[in-house]
Amino acid sequence: MKLVIALVLLVVGSLVFHWLSPWWMTPLASNWGTIDTTIDITLWITGFVFVAVNLFMAWCVYRFRHNPERRAHYEPENKKLETWLTVGTAVGVAAMLAPGLIVWADFVEVPEEADQVEVLGMQWQWHYRLPGEDGLLGEVDAAHISQDNPFGMNPDDPAGDDDRLVTSNELHLPIDRPVKLLLRSKDVLHDFAVPQFRVKMDLVPGMVTYAWFTPTRTGKFDVLCMELCGIAHYAMRGYVVVDEAQDFASWLEQQPTWNEMRRIPAGDPVAGKASYATCAACHGQDAEGNPAMNAPRLAGLPDWYIARQIKHYQQGIRGAHEEDVFGRQMAPMAGTLVNEQSIRNVTAYIDTLQPARGTGTLTGDPDAGAAHYVSCGACHGTRAQGNHALQAPGLAGQNDWYLKRQLENFRLGIRGAHQEDSYGHQMVLMARSLQDEQSIDDLLAYLNTL
Repeated sequence: MKLVIALVLLVVGSLVFHWLSPWWMTPLASNWGTIDTTIDITLWITGFVFVAVNLFMAWCVYRFRHNPERRAHYEPENKKLETWLTVGTAVGVAAMLAPGLIVWADFVEVPEEADQVEVLGMQWQWHYRLPGEDGLLGEVDAAHISQDNPFGMNPDDPAGDDDRLVTSNELHLPIDRPVKLLLRSKDVLHDFAVPQFRVKMDLVPGMVTYAWFTPTRTGKFDVLCMELCGIAHYAMRGYVVVDEAQDFASWLEQQPTWNEMRRIPAGDPVAGKASYATCAACHGQDAEGNPAMNAPRLAGLPDWYIARQIKHYQQGIRGAHEEDVFGRQMAPMAGTLVNEQSIRNVTAYIDTLQPARGTGTLTGDPDAGAAHYVSCGACHGTRAQGNHALQAPGLAGQNDWYLKRQLENFRLGIRGAHQEDSYGHQMVLMARSLQDEQSIDDLLAYLNTL
């Protein structure tokens, strides 16, 4: 009887959990309602079989329980029963497969009027490319990829001159217009998925795969990588924002074209030296850093990273939290650089300064820290040299007291909490993998050896 009760409770509990569970499909936001219907059909069929088989087993266990006065009837074959089971199973499997095949046929047949958007996946970011006024995407090739050409645009193809390049994790799309996503990976296998759109497709290195959908309601939706793409796979997040047509056009106009990006003038170190005079009051004449002023070393940091931090201070992405005392001091100083060119000039000048190696101020176990650094090294490099492709700055030689404060700020949500700080979001997750203050000290003690 115990087995009978267990089987019945299993069925009842499963049904109750199904009907009362808060974990269900997200509200649909695209044209793919047929995918939900397919899932529902599969669920009803498998659910019916699950209930029927378990209740039948419970009945058999009870009905044919052991009785010393009864002998079992031996029946090696029952063609009628086998026929019914074979036919029933075939019908059930066909009923589950047929809707999926129908939906798949629609999924691979892209409407001719669909807009094209390229999705470029890389550890652990999403970038996007949209056609310009000519409606055509220019030619790309991995051989052209560089720090100044992250998409691998072919400089000799005029069709790409007006392509709009989005080097952030946020993509905007117009409502009620079909869009074809051209999916391309820069490094390893990724998977582009937006649960509300019911869209999921792999990005395979060396190939261009695709998916399509029509957004049917405005809003901001999460982009997830649903393929194990590396140690920080869970942090590979992005957003799709569905706008009204006018809002989308306004956003698109703000995105730089390939022609504009490659014509950005280089920074002028001579002009940057004059602008740096204000920075030197805290960061030192040679950008060596000053612990008395709580100003970190800047010499040796890559220009692209310094520029991003200055812009984040200017935009309130960083240095706006009430508990970020030193960040709030830095925010108005960043505002003294009045335009993009002045930022490029300052970073160009800092790039001419020789980095002075900081002296360690913390006590920790470098051997234990080496184990902690395995996760960090996936982005920042095995020798903490930094990695532009992953937008991760070099850590070797940086002031350990400054790195400790930033790790604590990430852990507490003082830094990296702003919705537009995509790299900060990732660092919050990584920093919280360090269990306590000792593990941070151990990690920094190891960095001091590099």
